[in-house]
Amino acid sequence: MMAMFFAQRVILGKTEFSEVPASLQEGVKEILEESGVGFLAE
Repeated sequence: MMAMFFAQRVILGKTEFSEVPASLQEGVKEILEESGVGFLAE
């Protein structure tokens, strides 16, 4: 649930991927890739 929250914030430009807590980064990256915006996790 938190990974989806952070993924949405990254997509909307409210949060940089580097600001996502380390424990959630892998899950957020997967969600971004599934959403077709995996480049945001770089």
